[in-house]
Amino acid sequence: MTKSYFHDHLAVRDPLIFNALENEKKRQQGQIELIASENSVSLASLDALGSVITNKTVEGYPGKRFHGGADFADVVEQAAIDRAKELFGCGYVNVQPHSGTQANQAVFFALLQRGDVVLSLDLAAGGHLSHGAKPNQSGRWFTIVSYGVDRETGRIDYDNVEALALEHKPKLIISGGSSYPREIDFPRMREIADKAGATYLVDMAHFAGLVAAGVHPSPIPHADIVTCTTTKTLRGARGGLVMTNREDLFKKLQPAVFPGVQGSAHLATIAGKAVCLGEALTDEFKTYGANVKANARLLAEVLQKRGVRIVSGGTDTHVVLVDVSSKGLTGQESQDVLSAINITSNKNPIPFDSAKPSEWKGLRLGSSAGTTRGFGAKEFEVIGNLIADIFDAQAGAEAALEEVIAKSRATVAKLVAEFPIYA
Repeated sequence: MTKSYFHDHLAVRDPLIFNALENEKKRQQGQIELIASENSVSLASLDALGSVITNKTVEGYPGKRFHGGADFADVVEQAAIDRAKELFGCGYVNVQPHSGTQANQAVFFALLQRGDVVLSLDLAAGGHLSHGAKPNQSGRWFTIVSYGVDRETGRIDYDNVEALALEHKPKLIISGGSSYPREIDFPRMREIADKAGATYLVDMAHFAGLVAAGVHPSPIPHADIVTCTTTKTLRGARGGLVMTNREDLFKKLQPAVFPGVQGSAHLATIAGKAVCLGEALTDEFKTYGANVKANARLLAEVLQKRGVRIVSGGTDTHVVLVDVSSKGLTGQESQDVLSAINITSNKNPIPFDSAKPSEWKGLRLGSSAGTTRGFGAKEFEVIGNLIADIFDAQAGAEAALEEVIAKSRATVAKLVAEFPIYA
């Protein structure tokens, strides 16, 4: 029994799970991934995520653990910390949050009391669930005031943010979100936070990789605290980071992560984070970040030329937020018809959208995973036209739609075969 336990691979020990994972690999290999919050990790990251360090339990931080045998755990976690500091030019980093949401939860735990006022971007305008959405713990425990975007431009109205901040005197102001495609004016938000006497948090979960690559402004010099995930544009293990240049805040954030909102560290994930942070320090990654932005911009331009409305008129990041009602579709319909041609996307609210997901008019697209795969301008132009073709066909005769689906699936198959992953 003991011998087989340490020698049997997954295919032998659990065929059900093995087959599911193999089929998932085939799905990723055979589809074009356009979900903005997804990416493909390196094989080196997969090695770290599946390593024996998953067996190790540690609580606390490097050099100050509650369990013995943590020598190599300390090496791994300290490497992740040091690499994040170098990458983002930051004084203090906690690499233990299990997700971006828990990174934000730790900030709330460290700074706020139940009922305190938080000013954050409205979910439909591009905000995030963990910034105060009603279904989330943050929305249930705190008093949330939301700011939005201008109806005409689709961009943040900073004068409105300042008026709300001065009126409601929030304890915390948050920038960032899940589907806001434009650069944020961090200096202006810093100025607003100072006027209101608020702590300023930037959640750069989506654009952290662009900051790391030097192709997006960094919030680090302006924010009191910055959180992010290590997936998405950083294309690493799923997890979160909390960063600050303020020692006084870091002393509150450390116990807020552990033992405040989490237990023992997930060391295999931290090893995966260390790998991706090391990869992000390379010149290759800087080129990748520039290509992510260029590909997203091109995708938006192609769709606009084909009569598809792009929220805010374009993008400064990897996110392209599409108003599919411009083609007579709902978000769900557009997501489903793209799935039929093996392009993966997700429905999303757009500014001033319905609260009901079934009525959302938006589709969120992202260029990160495709760029990781090797797609460039030529491929993203093809992808943009595939999307427009299927949207146009959806409004026509059923026979014509089936013809376009068949043709588009063949084009997708050719593209993914030219750019294989995990061969």
